[in-house]
Amino acid sequence: MKNVELIARILEAAGVRWVFGVPSGPVLPLIEALRHSAIDYVLCASETSAGFMATAVGQLTGKPGVAVSTLGPGATNLATGVGCAWLDCAPVLAITCNVPTPWLERRIQMRIDHHQLFQPLTKATLPLRVDRVAVPLAQAIALACSEVPGPVHVDLPEDVSLAQATEAPQLTQRRHSLADISTGAVAAVHAALQRSQRPLVVTGLSFTRSRAAQQLLGFIERQNMPFASTLHAKGFLPERHTNWVGVLERARRSDMRGFIRQADLVLAFGYDPIEVNYEEWIGDLPVIHVGTQRADVSAQVRMLFNEGGDMDEAITKISALPPVPNQWLRSDWDAHRSLLDKALRPVCRGLGPHHVLEIVRENLPRDGILVYDIGAHTHQVATQWRTDLPWTCLSTNGWSSMGYGIPAAYATKLVYPERRIVAVVGDGCFQMTVGELAVGKRLGLAVPTIVLNDGWLGLIKVKQERKNYGYSGVFLGEPADPPAHYFGVPCRAAKNEQELRSAIDWGFSLKSPSVIEAFIDVEPYSQTVYD
Repeated sequence: MKNVELIARILEAAGVRWVFGVPSGPVLPLIEALRHSAIDYVLCASETSAGFMATAVGQLTGKPGVAVSTLGPGATNLATGVGCAWLDCAPVLAITCNVPTPWLERRIQMRIDHHQLFQPLTKATLPLRVDRVAVPLAQAIALACSEVPGPVHVDLPEDVSLAQATEAPQLTQRRHSLADISTGAVAAVHAALQRSQRPLVVTGLSFTRSRAAQQLLGFIERQNMPFASTLHAKGFLPERHTNWVGVLERARRSDMRGFIRQADLVLAFGYDPIEVNYEEWIGDLPVIHVGTQRADVSAQVRMLFNEGGDMDEAITKISALPPVPNQWLRSDWDAHRSLLDKALRPVCRGLGPHHVLEIVRENLPRDGILVYDIGAHTHQVATQWRTDLPWTCLSTNGWSSMGYGIPAAYATKLVYPERRIVAVVGDGCFQMTVGELAVGKRLGLAVPTIVLNDGWLGLIKVKQERKNYGYSGVFLGEPADPPAHYFGVPCRAAKNEQELRSAIDWGFSLKSPSVIEAFIDVEPYSQTVYD
């Protein structure tokens, strides 16, 4: 058995089902070993997309998503995708296939120091050697999946790949032990509720890894308090619940900030400032932060409690606290939601982004999954879209890289082939990753991709407006009529609501990917984004 075959066995034992990447000479031995395993090697158009796909798989399954690249430019391309796993906290194994070991310190074609490249973007970067493969690989997998999850990089020289294995396959157990912070958290919450008249619960990225959502929801209901979330935490508490009041710092953030100013206490569970800093929205409100890690905040934030550890144990014990009366009125929450919904839907010329989302929402079942990219529409989706189930509204927020939507949607379809999945991307993002449509075509992934075609980099256009700058470098050009297909993936245009409904029905009727170019008015973003 060669080392690449040993690697394949270890990955199989870890529950890995796909390895995403772009082949090159040093990668071929690993691809060949995977061909004889239960793991599918998925050819991508770029290594960056391979990293995004691995990130999505890691988040959705809790098992390591795996992406592989060749050396040099392959590794630098992969680094952008790995950064997504780093700041969005997804368990990912990034494998770079390198030149033979004797050449690792030489200045030769394509070779760079992969460890220096990935060190700032990963929890660890580990070299594999002829007689040391199983142990570091098992450590990498365990570390990637341990709280806080994230990417780990391993470097695989070509001679190591081809050498005979001297070790048996093994896996290292994940490290589960987290500090018990429940005593301090319970005391802090109990004391704060006695003084508070309008407490507000906020959840974030770390809450997506909690198993105590029902306990927290019960606590919210018994204490009669509203709750909001960040982009990543959408659906982990039901957004159609009467206590739900919105998403932080996305579309119509002024409305959300206005509501937050009515509160006098913020109870933050699983909030990770990597999505948005406390300082950007908290004002002078006191905060109790309960998570798996302490919040990185400045001294200006009034922290009553800021500890990281066993969040679920703390939530469970906090949920047992007796109800404390407060001054919230449900009519206040209803009025806020009504005004928010109206403000998200400004009058526009023809088809607006809010119209697209309404029609897509009508066509997705409760467990359907929306995957979306980065741009002005990110803000609109985060605030307007409603979901009651975890992992049914996916994007990147910590990393916030354009190009995430299409590859992540295809990875999601691999994980959930029986569920209805749709990608919504901007025209700028589409230009970056249109080549990945060939992946969907090759794999027969029935995912409609809806392109919001307005001819602008809409988010940057709005930022220039807010700064009173002139428009420069943001106009993509007048939208042209789409072709009949991209790389064999059929395409339809939609310029009004009726055409869009028809196109979505068509897209979901296919057993393969499709593209729907929705020609929308860009101007509504100027009223809903960074307002």
